[in-house]
Amino acid sequence: MKKKLVMRGLLGIPLGIAICFVVTVLISLWIGDGTFYPVTEYLLETAGSELNAVVLQTVLSCLLGAGMGMASVIWEMESWSLAKQTGTYLAVICVVYFPVAYATGWMAHTASGVGTYVIIFAIIFVIIWLLQYWIWKGRVRTLNEKLHQQ
Repeated sequence: MKKKLVMRGLLGIPLGIAICFVVTVLISLWIGDGTFYPVTEYLLETAGSELNAVVLQTVLSCLLGAGMGMASVIWEMESWSLAKQTGTYLAVICVVYFPVAYATGWMAHTASGVGTYVIIFAIIFVIIWLLQYWIWKGRVRTLNEKLHQQ
């Protein structure tokens, strides 16, 4: 289990960086003024320079990717119920994700900003969870049908 945690964490590091970069490109395209926005204005002001802000965001994206990768082993705890896996996974990724989102300025530092971010996070989590559930349910059904045909 320890080896799997380490390997998933190491794999998560470049994935965290890649996802963060793609998101910054998409946000820059959405703004649509021809400028690349690698970090939030908050992080730029806090870090003191664009380079410092990008380095800090990259390091935090590494931590985020590693944490999410390591958390993925929760889904392999076969003795746990789906509810326990889901609750534990959600708790772990919240502990990893929200401090990073707050530190980078991905969420406004107001009660409404945090609340809005939590709601968006929850909606995305539920959508991804449901999609994964339906995909795996379909795969299990297909496997069961193949077993019954034999």
